[in-house]
Amino acid sequence: MKTLEERLGYTFRNIELLRAAMIHSSYANEHRGAGIQSNERLEFLGDAVLGLVTGEYLFRKHPDAPEGELTRARAALVCEESLHEVACALGLGRYLQLGKGEENGGGRCRPSILADATESVFAAVYLDGGMEAARSLIHRVLLERGREEDVERRRRDYKTVLQEIVQRRANQVLQYEIVDASGPDHAKVFTCAVTLNGAEIGRGGGHSKKEAEQEAARAALARVTEEE
Repeated sequence: MKTLEERLGYTFRNIELLRAAMIHSSYANEHRGAGIQSNERLEFLGDAVLGLVTGEYLFRKHPDAPEGELTRARAALVCEESLHEVACALGLGRYLQLGKGEENGGGRCRPSILADATESVFAAVYLDGGMEAARSLIHRVLLERGREEDVERRRRDYKTVLQEIVQRRANQVLQYEIVDASGPDHAKVFTCAVTLNGAEIGRGGGHSKKEAEQEAARAALARVTEEE
């Protein structure tokens, strides 16, 4: 826990809060007799703290942005992918307490588990040091790490934009097809090809079919825009 404190840049007065943030439900279920609780309650609180801090950050940084744009930007910043990146940077996976089944199934690298643990850590810091401590941590590990390009990438729906461009001409058929899926179940990578009237115009990959389709659409957009 001392090493994790150093990574977080925060020293706990009650180190048990940090320990609790690392307990996954699978571990708690295997040790019910010991009265161990999972980090799910902390995750709930951390989600609220993260939403407030991120909303305040965007509100102040973009004083002229409409509500809809702020909402989409916040969603992009606090999504599972973004929190998973934070967890990886902090090395949270090595500190997790997992049940045997989850451990053997690759849970230590599972994006959803790591994202939840990140929110739990935010809650632990909030409970230990108050909102200012939580705000400082969230700004340091998430909001002030040059993520504007990542936010824009997540915020935009490339499939919709591509469809709008294609529909400028009549009788255009746009199709998406998953052409490959590789890797273990807990870290599978999908490859998607997008075709226009049967000809491939873009290809992309991601950890979900939806993400792969968006990346394929993004590649196709670059090509279509260049040709136009």
